[in-house]
Amino acid sequence: MINVTNVSLRFGDRKLFEDVNLKFTPGNCYGVIGANGAGKSTFIKILSGEIESTSGEVSIPSGVRVSVLKQDHFQFDENKVLETVIMGNARLFEIMAEKEVLYAKADFTDEEGIKAAELEYEFGELNGWEAESDASSLLQGLGISTDLHDKEKIKVLLAQALFGQPGILLLDEPTNHLDIKSVRWLEEFLINFEGTVIVVSHDRYFLNKVSTHMADVDFGKIKLYVGNYDFWYESSQLVLQMMKDQNKKKEEKIKQLQEFVARFSANASKSKQATSRKKMLEKINLEDIEPSTRRYPFVGFKPEREVGNDILTVEGISKTIDGLKILSNVSFTVFKGDKIAFVGDDEIVNTTLLKILSGNMEPDSGQFKWGVTINKQYFPKDNSQYFNDSELNLVDWLRQFSEEKSESYIRGFLGRMLFSGEEALKPINVLSGGERVRCMLSKMMLSNANALIFDQPTNHLDLESITALNNGLRDYKSIVLFTSHDHQFIQTIANRIIEITPSGIIDKKMTYDEYLELTN
Repeated sequence: MINVTNVSLRFGDRKLFEDVNLKFTPGNCYGVIGANGAGKSTFIKILSGEIESTSGEVSIPSGVRVSVLKQDHFQFDENKVLETVIMGNARLFEIMAEKEVLYAKADFTDEEGIKAAELEYEFGELNGWEAESDASSLLQGLGISTDLHDKEKIKVLLAQALFGQPGILLLDEPTNHLDIKSVRWLEEFLINFEGTVIVVSHDRYFLNKVSTHMADVDFGKIKLYVGNYDFWYESSQLVLQMMKDQNKKKEEKIKQLQEFVARFSANASKSKQATSRKKMLEKINLEDIEPSTRRYPFVGFKPEREVGNDILTVEGISKTIDGLKILSNVSFTVFKGDKIAFVGDDEIVNTTLLKILSGNMEPDSGQFKWGVTINKQYFPKDNSQYFNDSELNLVDWLRQFSEEKSESYIRGFLGRMLFSGEEALKPINVLSGGERVRCMLSKMMLSNANALIFDQPTNHLDLESITALNNGLRDYKSIVLFTSHDHQFIQTIANRIIEITPSGIIDKKMTYDEYLELTN
């Protein structure tokens, strides 16, 4: 259990949190959500003791071990993989090191003999004899061999955090850089974890699977809500709509909310986590459901013209980069109504293909042809070329891509992405990663294209912007080719899945969940 009492945090004149009072209990998983910069990661650091709050206190019962997912990927470069994982239980690792020093001596003094006996007893109490096999099991679950590769570092750090049965897990973006199998394994691990989990994540599917509660960081306050992310989002939107509907009687509104809760509970899966959530939702006090105070961007793409019968034909495309074969004889045809997600563990393959199809890279061999009715727009994973070395403000930057030059017209598209008033006059060279992505989305909307190409568009976005983009592409009535790590994003947008593997292309006209069932 973690008790947070009157916690406040200030940086100079800036108030990040004010009088936060919360209780986190065992057997529950709390998903921490909030806009970028709201203080989610900072709150995790306060709970772990890495940062001291300005006032108030965080109390954890003695004997309860807290484990934290560390974000410094280079901290343990000198350590072996198994060793790094076992370091997750600092005391156990310390005992192992002390034992090694003692047993390396040719002779023991009496004191050293007594010390060795004490260490052995504590070693046994901490399940030291099972340490290596437990660590190996965690690594296997995450698909890691004991030969470490750079891209697997985050998995090792995650295994370190999970090692040794901690009482409390604090995880900051644990699904970043994980493949789909590792994410699924982690979901099952957290669902069956008996301690307290507090996790920051931008992955809505993951939050929906593991969370029993949401901790919403907003306007200097942190509030707890029963249910997963979808329940929090949909219920708060429903209440917001009700507040606007002045004609409905209070009794009608209560009945509508009750029906919503009942419907949501009935749709819950049979997992331990979902069953626990269901019981809590059934006891929910309807006054506890509050409207979100968040501002959501609006993302809407309107094609200027309908596509013809010929969309895109790809024939035998191959590409080698720095001596490495990336694409080999790739062929497929895009048809009317297709929304294709390119999936797979190798990001370079999909990024290279989208660069070629957008005209930003030449293939070594093969060809592709877009239909004459197609007006395409490309959203690159790396957008730095659009922003570096420019001193334009947002209005002038977006004006470059518009036939209509009036400021009110340009501001309309920036306003959809929450750049209003003076915000629209900020120089683009000071924008954060998330703000740059929102500018790129304004540019995409402005184009009225009937074929959209997106390479990892949710990178750097907060949950509100991801949700808005997700809804915009779901409702878009034309062609989409895209890549993403966001499970829910793919599942709710794509109607066709393509995976380019070393042994050829897998091309299926189905949803992402259906594809995962098929391939697993």
